[in-house]
Amino acid sequence: MMLLKLVIILLFIFILINYRNFLKLNRKQKILKAKKLTTFNKKNLNNWMNLTKKERYNLSKQDSVNYMDRRKILLDEIRNEYKKISRVNSEENIKKK
Repeated sequence: MMLLKLVIILLFIFILINYRNFLKLNRKQKILKAKKLTTFNKKNLNNWMNLTKKERYNLSKQDSVNYMDRRKILLDEIRNEYKKISRVNSEENIKKK
């Protein structure tokens, strides 16, 4: 009897985990479908103008977030490169002395 209850509970947990994963996948697919027009230029200006105000706001917000992420990555690379250069210079100064 106890074993049967344990099996039922484990089965229920397993079903819930799979259901949650299914919902996550479904959300990701919706997000991917929503990203139809992400880059705009002079050729597709009409597409930009046909978007609603909220869609334009969300796209510009997303562009801003992407820019900030790229900027952070670039700054980290610059800092790491500077650390490497300063280490080499300090080691050369130590060898000279």
